[in-house]
Amino acid sequence: MLAAGALAACEYTYDDRAGSAQGTSTVAPAPAFTRDPLQQDPVSDADLGDWVSRALPDSTAPVVQADAGLLGAGEVRNVSTSALETGTYILAIACRSQRRVTFTVRTETLTLVDLGLRCGINRENVIYLSTDSVLTVRVEARTPANYAFRVRRL
Repeated sequence: MLAAGALAACEYTYDDRAGSAQGTSTVAPAPAFTRDPLQQDPVSDADLGDWVSRALPDSTAPVVQADAGLLGAGEVRNVSTSALETGTYILAIACRSQRRVTFTVRTETLTLVDLGLRCGINRENVIYLSTDSVLTVRVEARTPANYAFRVRRL
């Protein structure tokens, strides 16, 4: 009986504000999209130059090779530079697609870059050529994609 009296003295009350919420409904907030997938659809040939200028901004270093284009699904493109002198270069790459685009950069004997680039993210790699070399840039896309790259001398 003493225990029952002790429990009766413990009373909790809650302020659930039920009175202030009468007549209103709860509305879910609109989703906040962090990445619009349509922003990664490839652009047409007519808009390619504008996209390249935004994706690969200009710099003061001289450009020794540049290329950009539109690839179809499953298409592979190979672009070779003229012979580049021994030295340090910057390779800037970008793509625009719903999927990754693979960039492979090779000399006659060595693979310098082998990268599956997530489109929407630009990448710059520093390349050192220990001998005069021709670079071959291979670009491969599984879905339609734009690609762009520039090789600059440092």
